[in-house]
Amino acid sequence: MRLGVLDVGSNTVHLLVVDAHPGAHPLPAHSHKVELRLAQLLDDSGGIGDAGVERLIEVVHEALRAAEDKGVEELLPFATSAVRDADNADEVLARVRDETGTELQVLSGEEEARLTFLAARRWYGWSAGKLLVIDIGGGSLEIAYGMDEEPDAAVSLPLGAGRLTAGWLPGDPPEADDVRALRRHVRTEIARTVGDFTRRGVPDHVVATSKTFKQLARIAGAPGSAEGPYVQRELKRESLEAWVPRLAAMTTAERAELPGVSEARAGQLTAGALVAEGAMDLFGVERLEICPWALREGVILRRLDHMGRR
Repeated sequence: MRLGVLDVGSNTVHLLVVDAHPGAHPLPAHSHKVELRLAQLLDDSGGIGDAGVERLIEVVHEALRAAEDKGVEELLPFATSAVRDADNADEVLARVRDETGTELQVLSGEEEARLTFLAARRWYGWSAGKLLVIDIGGGSLEIAYGMDEEPDAAVSLPLGAGRLTAGWLPGDPPEADDVRALRRHVRTEIARTVGDFTRRGVPDHVVATSKTFKQLARIAGAPGSAEGPYVQRELKRESLEAWVPRLAAMTTAERAELPGVSEARAGQLTAGALVAEGAMDLFGVERLEICPWALREGVILRRLDHMGRR
């Protein structure tokens, strides 16, 4: 069947269409993506303002039309941290439902971590052993660890690259004191969770997902996207540590000139790099591999698993 996943994320609204059936590798058929940056559209009260909601509804309509055009048989719509953490989340969800007919399922942070872990496990297989999976989104950071398809530990922290940029790094380039303050904040938040993972043992394989990690790996010398999803891409902590001060000293325009860095994400790359560096350092990770599959694929795989049990 042709499945569609509508991901209302903190940075983008992304429709991914795949051809799939239980037990098979989902084959991408179409991708429709709009940069919305919901995490940066919160008003002073912590809610998504009218302009942001109107734009969200417009973008959901666009995605629904694209899904219909591509013959999607079943659509799996969900929202993550930007909607989940908004003070007016219920109102936003109701408006989207009433005006588009789409019921967005709001995933908890732990669900995000677990579904992303499932995708990574399926991608690497059982031979990868104990996995540590790290994902940096626009609104949150997810970390999960385990041996099976369900992780033994999973956590979500409010350390998304977009959220942190909006709240901590107003300058372009950011002030050095602001960068240091954010670095301390990030490491304090991550350090509170490290013991829950490290007491379970050393992972056999550490992988990362998300656009942030892909861009950091690319500027550190990993192959570009044109070489396909099966080429191994890795990020070494030593390389990342060398890039963090360079990224912090650049303007958004200068970062956008780096290989693999999109103009839309360039502004939040410094915050993302600080989170990546903090996570790798505090978890004692010298190198990690970039996983092509993440949350959207995890949602698809979970749906296919349920279909296969009928």
